[in-house]
Amino acid sequence: MARFSFRPAFTMRGRAFQGPAGWDGAPTHPALVHVPIAGYLLGAVFDIVAAFGRGTAWSRDAFVAATWLLTAGVVVAALAALTGLVDWRTTEAGTQVRRTANSHALLMVTATVLALVAAVLSWTGYGASGPSALVVVLAVVAAVVVVAGATLGGALVYDYGFRVVSSTSTPEWEHSDVDRMPDGSPADGRGRMTAG
Repeated sequence: MARFSFRPAFTMRGRAFQGPAGWDGAPTHPALVHVPIAGYLLGAVFDIVAAFGRGTAWSRDAFVAATWLLTAGVVVAALAALTGLVDWRTTEAGTQVRRTANSHALLMVTATVLALVAAVLSWTGYGASGPSALVVVLAVVAAVVVVAGATLGGALVYDYGFRVVSSTSTPEWEHSDVDRMPDGSPADGRGRMTAG
């Protein structure tokens, strides 16, 4: 029995293009959100490390790493917010999905504003030996808020199936050595597969 399957997940053949939102089964927003989440979490960790080791060479290195991580997170968060807004527009007012999406957006924007302020303060004190207490607090709060926001984003996907192509009762869940593309054809390119 085959152990690995790569091609069907990476192909765009058979997927409907939806502009900035991405493709059916391959939306843009989830691919982008990992950078700000990781950036804010690791930025907070490195700021804490830098604060504890103030005055040491490794503290300065941790401070530099935290500054770059927060900055990268904020830059990619702007793109994630734009694609999230495109996805949000597909939700219906008055539904639990819309309310959860609203809460997710509020927390993620809050985390990004906190991370942006921490990054700007870090850049203005970039020559210093470590972060100020305010930068550490902002980075830690941003990390906590981004985890809460990511949890709501996960609920949208895993609990509500938002922007997910249904994966139940499809050939991908059947025992087979044949990988299938999003359009149902076999990944080896030998023609369209038919249900049988």
